[in-house]
Amino acid sequence: MRVVVTGATGNVGTALLRLLRGPDWHVTGLARRVPPPRGAYAAAEWVACDLSSAAPPDEVLRDADAVVHLAWAINPSSADPPMEATNVGGTRRVLDAVVRAGVPRLVCGSSIAAYRPAPRWQRVSETWPVDGVRGSAYSRGKAELERTLDAFAEHYPQVRVTRLRPCGILQRDAAGQIGRWLLSPLIPAEMLSMPRFPLPLWRELRLQLVHADDVAEAIRLALLTEFDGPVNLAAEPVLRPDDLAQLFGATHVPAPRQVLSGVTRALWRIGVHPLHPGWLELADQAPLVDTTRARETLGWQPAHDTREVLTAFAGGLRGRAGTASEALAPRARGVWQRLAATPPGRPSHQSQD
Repeated sequence: MRVVVTGATGNVGTALLRLLRGPDWHVTGLARRVPPPRGAYAAAEWVACDLSSAAPPDEVLRDADAVVHLAWAINPSSADPPMEATNVGGTRRVLDAVVRAGVPRLVCGSSIAAYRPAPRWQRVSETWPVDGVRGSAYSRGKAELERTLDAFAEHYPQVRVTRLRPCGILQRDAAGQIGRWLLSPLIPAEMLSMPRFPLPLWRELRLQLVHADDVAEAIRLALLTEFDGPVNLAAEPVLRPDDLAQLFGATHVPAPRQVLSGVTRALWRIGVHPLHPGWLELADQAPLVDTTRARETLGWQPAHDTREVLTAFAGGLRGRAGTASEALAPRARGVWQRLAATPPGRPSHQSQD
């Protein structure tokens, strides 16, 4: 099977390349920054393409059996292309290219973030409205993606479209990327090895996670079956603040979300912290999802539970894990290296308002 993957150097893209090795697969990766041919990136062919300003070349998609669209600016730095240019414009360019090239299969990475909030402990199915969370640009972007895919499926029924709606996706190799999103450059990785370090979280937080390898397996199954439509992806169990603290070896310090949001916004504005408070809003308001369809229709079963996922990710943060791609590069070791990449005084990452 000949597959073209956008965002192939990212968290899920890297896991997918690891999985689709072997003579049965021919993978072409599209990326803004082409990685060196090492590790997972060695088996793919590569095409440099910045979807924020350019469409995938028609000749790359011609004769492809499927396109897997994973490119998405999740928490871009201030120096990166604007989120809307990559996410909205880039997706439209990919969809137009799929039609021009006559590609019969599209697998698109959406998110549970597209769903509207639900009662805190209710599990929602794929029929729950995809109106998004008002206070999160990431969520609103995924909701717009769903509307775009609705219109695409209606106008081009000859293209079979699968929408993956995973919860938070982690793996050890993504620790560098996500660490740059979550941790202030002033915080060394060694702090995470301190016994019982304080971890401020609100009591009502509940978190679903899934391993990047398990999301990649769902993509593989979608490519090999007739399945189309949306499908939720999440592992068990749901984690609470005390669970997170235990798995990180930390001490849970209860703190109201409004207080954490106010402090986070102040630190984000001056560039001391990369995390925008919109992410806290999303973590609080995103619903829990039911994965019956994935298991019964797609035949998907996660190989990693949420405790394994978080433990591996925490180990990656402490060990500065990463890959050869710029997207998943290890977090810089020295504080001055980290500060040089994100000079304080202005936001280091784009707003999620």
